[in-house]
Amino acid sequence: MKARNKKSWQGPLVKMMTGARCASAELPLLPAGLKKRVLLAVATALRKAEKHLIAENQKDVRRARHERLSAAMVDRLTLTPARIREMAEGVRVVANLKDTIGQVLARWHRPNGLRISKVVVPIGVILIIYESRPNVTVECASLCFKSGNAAILRGGREAYHSNRALVALFEKVFKRFRLPAAMVNLVPTSDYAALDFLLGREAEINLVIPRGGEALIRKVVELSRIPVIKHYKGICHVYVDRKADLRKALAIAYNAKLQRPGVCNAMETLLVHRKIAAKFLPVLGKHLERGGCEIRGDRMTLKYIPSAKRAKPDDYGHEFLDKILAVKVVSDVLEAVGHIQRFSSAHTDAIVTEDRLAAEIFKARVDSSSVMVNASTRFSDGFQYGFGAEIGISTDKIHARGPMGLDGLTSYKYLVEGDGQVRT
Repeated sequence: MKARNKKSWQGPLVKMMTGARCASAELPLLPAGLKKRVLLAVATALRKAEKHLIAENQKDVRRARHERLSAAMVDRLTLTPARIREMAEGVRVVANLKDTIGQVLARWHRPNGLRISKVVVPIGVILIIYESRPNVTVECASLCFKSGNAAILRGGREAYHSNRALVALFEKVFKRFRLPAAMVNLVPTSDYAALDFLLGREAEINLVIPRGGEALIRKVVELSRIPVIKHYKGICHVYVDRKADLRKALAIAYNAKLQRPGVCNAMETLLVHRKIAAKFLPVLGKHLERGGCEIRGDRMTLKYIPSAKRAKPDDYGHEFLDKILAVKVVSDVLEAVGHIQRFSSAHTDAIVTEDRLAAEIFKARVDSSSVMVNASTRFSDGFQYGFGAEIGISTDKIHARGPMGLDGLTSYKYLVEGDGQVRT
């Protein structure tokens, strides 16, 4: 959508935030059964609207290709029947999750007779800023609705038609159930100044979740006067230990790198124990090369994969988001852990081993939001964790960490009941 002057978009944005604020007051009052029925209706509507959604999405895809966006970006942008089915299934899973709003986490009595309860509540109005992937629109809208929060969605201009069609679908279902459309909102302009404006509205917006490249996330953190949940990079490692099952290691490494290389939980660096490098790396190298992957390795890696390029120092700790992999041969699990502690972004790191001690060392010393043992880093995802969908991934340690589902979108309040007590 073309950027407009400030006077043209500021009024609609203020109106949108006012509507979202009003909706956020109504959402916590909705019965759990009603929210479930609404989301199941959204899931059905997604399947029925498949042709329309793909047609709108193709407008964005054609523009992306015309503007020569990267293959990874186009892949993130593209909707297919399979991806729409996945989106619908994710909404169904969210619909069937336990509704925690109003749940009493703890209850106790004080000697003075006060009765205190700690109760789950929504956060309020959540601004989600993201790029490329229209499935994020559905994930965020459904999770916010289920958790009792109003959503303001600011998708990238490259997915404008797709996002508009998806939000219109939610609005249509809300209308059928006589609910305010403002429970899910799409920012009506792609003007970057509008984003700056939103990030300063701490009176209307309670939380910001940016999803996208590092530059976008750092800009949001720098400009926002509102709390931000984030991760900057997805520099994920897989370490193949000397006691790894090499069949498992081959499948895990290939999947972690090439199943979808343009996402934040794809492997960017492979670490291999020197004792199994001669047996493992030549086989893995052939598989990766057949998959179109460029390998950049240290001296030992080049010995076993002659077609690999010599890695530069900054290849380690780099998020390629492409069919490029940095490889290093290490002497033991402690060296692997040391490398990860230095270069990891604390997103997801994995070990492949049949040695329980090595696995325990890795789990204890790698302080990432997800630590995998004998599993691909690609499983670091809200849907794969059983959350139905995810609102984002946090590498912070305060409030939420790792893939964020419903729990990450709630807070709590204390309810204190008395009988006329006063403090002396």
